[in-house]
Amino acid sequence: MSINQLVISALSSLNIPVSFQTYEGTEQTYITFFCYLETGELYSDDIQQGTAYYVQVDVWSKSNYTSLVEQVKSAMNQAGFSFLSAYDLYENDTKIYHKVLRFYYFKEE
Repeated sequence: MSINQLVISALSSLNIPVSFQTYEGTEQTYITFFCYLETGELYSDDIQQGTAYYVQVDVWSKSNYTSLVEQVKSAMNQAGFSFLSAYDLYENDTKIYHKVLRFYYFKEE
């Protein structure tokens, strides 16, 4: 399973649209995501034993998204992702609240 499929699968139970990089729908609350770093890790005898994926999940909403953010964290954790950081933004041009969540996932080769 690719990292994108893993993220979509992890978040599918939230019943919120989840889309890779951009969202073209009409819902006022949705999630986008992308992998901002993919790197080899855990080397043994100069042979890569695994891959680390650093994934950003963006929650977008016109209303309070606090509960949804906690659900995202929980779903990603259950799928094997480790939470790294988060920060809040507000998009003035679209008048939408934006929560950035960053996660780490290690896949052994």
